[in-house]
Amino acid sequence: MTEAAAARALTLKGQRTRAKIVDTAALLMFHDGVAGTTIEGVCESAGVGKSQIYHYFSDKNDLVRAVIESQADQVLGGHDPYLSNILGWETWDAWRNFVVDVQRKAQCVGGCPLGSLANELADSDDLTRKVLVRSFQRWEMAFLDAVQQMKDLGLIRQDANNGFIATTLLAALQGGLLLCQTSRDVAPLQSSLNGAIGYLRTFAA
Repeated sequence: MTEAAAARALTLKGQRTRAKIVDTAALLMFHDGVAGTTIEGVCESAGVGKSQIYHYFSDKNDLVRAVIESQADQVLGGHDPYLSNILGWETWDAWRNFVVDVQRKAQCVGGCPLGSLANELADSDDLTRKVLVRSFQRWEMAFLDAVQQMKDLGLIRQDANNGFIATTLLAALQGGLLLCQTSRDVAPLQSSLNGAIGYLRTFAA
């Protein structure tokens, strides 16, 4: 193996190790909360040493921020097939059904991984809060793009305020997920999403 090939292999191995650490930490934080997750616990569950963790992350807060970014990627990845490919009103119904079905299969336990992190960390250090802000901004941008697609299709009026609608959709989703988790019932989530989609329909062209 050439020196360059060996360097690439080491880089790929390092990427896999880092991803394993982040994925393990994310799972522990989802079940036990950030406060209940320790570096030692991540080491044990991931089968790595502390030196490996501190090779990639300066401290626990740095690992937490990596978890936030990873969870944002995963959560948005689930919504992207719907929000990035709006075909009409039926796409919004399919998106709502997807969100509700995910919670139904999970028996309404856990809520939104990103929302749960925000609930626990929004008042922590400012750098972590900014990572949360960026993650929710990405989600809001996905809704902004979806609303613009509705305009481009001629399905809603051009004077509709994209930003206001996007914020309404995101807030309805997060609030519905919280109520769903608390009540162990998908009905509040479904009602919240129906209300948000109904609001969007008030701008129908």
